[in-house]
Amino acid sequence: MLYDLSLHMGYSYDWPASGARHIMRLLPLSLPDRQRLIAGSIKVSPTPDEQSNFTDFFEHPATSFMVRAPHEKLDIRMHARVQVESHSITADFSPVLADLPEEIACVWSLKPGSPHHFLGNSPRLIETPIISEYAQGVVQPRLTVLEIATALCAAIHKDFTYDAEATNVDTTPIEAFRLKRGVCQDFSHVMIQALRSLGIPAGYVSGFLRTIPPPGKERLEGADAMHAWVRVWCGETTGWVELDPTNNIPAGTDHIVVGYGRDYSDVAPVIGVLKSYGGQRAVQAVDVIPVK
Repeated sequence: MLYDLSLHMGYSYDWPASGARHIMRLLPLSLPDRQRLIAGSIKVSPTPDEQSNFTDFFEHPATSFMVRAPHEKLDIRMHARVQVESHSITADFSPVLADLPEEIACVWSLKPGSPHHFLGNSPRLIETPIISEYAQGVVQPRLTVLEIATALCAAIHKDFTYDAEATNVDTTPIEAFRLKRGVCQDFSHVMIQALRSLGIPAGYVSGFLRTIPPPGKERLEGADAMHAWVRVWCGETTGWVELDPTNNIPAGTDHIVVGYGRDYSDVAPVIGVLKSYGGQRAVQAVDVIPVK
């Protein structure tokens, strides 16, 4: 699939902000046999006084910029064209849960894609007994790791209600779990924490979701903003598999990857600091349009 992407993120401040320094992770990645960024650009207004590009630990291209002068609004626009290849799951060669620790121990690499980075607590995800108990309720004897992950994905989709008003970007997994409501970030965080409680490496995927459904199919939830889903390490043979608990589907050609991390904090599209006071308002709009 070939897509044209556009994203607008706008911030308005009650009082002019100054000394603003931000980091953006917005452009889709180029991934072997998965997707290719053909062209992409990001425009920031007001024009930054300083701007530089770098690659973070998880090998994401990122842009740092600074706006010194007072400004009442910050406007970020991204445009890209990306090619996404089919990568459906064809067979389950993942081990049963009892054999997974041995396979993890055989991985000596500490590169960004190593499962060791995705096992323990991370900035937004800490061990929570209530979510661990929920995960245990899904596990059945002799299920493979992929079967467990798929069952958890389906359970969260069934037990939780998509509600964009119920949570915000700072909602914790336990808060979302108790509400049984939220958005893709909440569902993904709960699923990641549940998987890690079982000893299964799991991480957060930030990206975009196709906004126009194929003929005869329903529109997918979460398609008007950046989307999130889960990657699960299913052993040495199967490797990483991506599942979308918001829609209870494997990530496919509708899913466009921007970044991989332990949780949202590693892949937040825009983070930063500034000098101001009062409140602020944010708007976001995303279009993912198939190119005919």
